[in-house]
Amino acid sequence: MSSPPTRRSLSRRQIYRRRRIVVFGGIALLLAALVYLPLTLLAPLRAAAVTLEVPQEPVVASTPLAFPGYGGSAIGALDRPGLLGQAGSTDPLPMASITKVVTALVVLEAHPLAPGEAGPSTTMTAADVGYYGEYLAQNGTVSSVRAGMTFTQRELLELTLVKSANNYTKSLMMWAFGSQEAYLEATRAWLAAHGLDRIVVNEPTGIDRGNVGPTDQLVELGLLALAQPTIAEIVATPAVGIPNLGVLPNTNALLGVEGVDGIKTGTLDDFGANLLFSADYPVGSSTVTLVGVVLGGPSHSRIDDDILTLLRSTIANFSEVEVVADGQRFGVYDTLWGDSAAAVASEAVTLLVWGEESIATEVVTEDVTTGEAGEDVGDVIVRVGERSVTVDLELALDLDDPGPWWRLTHPALLF
Repeated sequence: MSSPPTRRSLSRRQIYRRRRIVVFGGIALLLAALVYLPLTLLAPLRAAAVTLEVPQEPVVASTPLAFPGYGGSAIGALDRPGLLGQAGSTDPLPMASITKVVTALVVLEAHPLAPGEAGPSTTMTAADVGYYGEYLAQNGTVSSVRAGMTFTQRELLELTLVKSANNYTKSLMMWAFGSQEAYLEATRAWLAAHGLDRIVVNEPTGIDRGNVGPTDQLVELGLLALAQPTIAEIVATPAVGIPNLGVLPNTNALLGVEGVDGIKTGTLDDFGANLLFSADYPVGSSTVTLVGVVLGGPSHSRIDDDILTLLRSTIANFSEVEVVADGQRFGVYDTLWGDSAAAVASEAVTLLVWGEESIATEVVTEDVTTGEAGEDVGDVIVRVGERSVTVDLELALDLDDPGPWWRLTHPALLF
């Protein structure tokens, strides 16, 4: 029998070479590990992909405004720029006693008076008695006066705005400015400062047919009157008690009817009936303040009926719309390692919408890699007309770090 082959012994050089390969291979693996491990474990994560979910814009129905078919008319709302609507003549028309609103505002700018305060007193003279005869001869509204009677500034304003007494309006003007020339200078400066450049005032009462204003600027005048607390308080008063004159009812017969709380009547025999009006209406949790004017109506009873119709048609166009629901989803974040979290609204938002006002929603998100539930990740911006509101977006769930094992086993997704 032949003997088995003997294993050939390795030379010293071969053994050395093999040991060197093992050592250097180990060193190479160690170096690779020293580079790979921190590179993967400390590598920044990519931001999660976000998919936006912008809701469909709600559609709000509207109805036409029921304007009178005569003269000129316009209507607006507090805290809303411009008009809601306008009809008839846009030219400056006779204001009649709406002029007294301008007079009261100019007087209060020169002599401020807080709501409920009486203010300084003034005593009527022969000149004031003469104003009574002056306006009575022109068929203007007057109230009796005698020399020696004393009235406070508040009472003169009430006689001007509630009773609409021309003679006391002139007495108020003379007390405040000393002359009609000084009054007109102050009035023209006031009108210019408030952008009411098409309102013309030649005297303080409105008996002059040349006292004119366009309906759009008279609506602005009404808003300025409501912003003056003393005037707003007086024009909403159904009647005032004046010493020596008794209880005087407001010339505005609409006060207290369907939310009407102001502002001023006006009448000229050769033009017609006017009313600068305001009214408050609840709409959901909001209150809408409407301000409008009708000029040149056939009678006060007719324009009162037509104004109520106009107010009803106007308020019917307001509604509260929930434009953002609490927790509403506006996007989803998806990570490379499979986590997912919705971006949701942090609160509900309900807005007052007029007619077919456009409602536009914009979603702005931030880059997110990891985060905790409730963390701010962007904004929802809702625009209604010229107004806008911003709501925070927050994560609905945690987006956790994927951990070392995922990092070590997914280098292609990391780099």
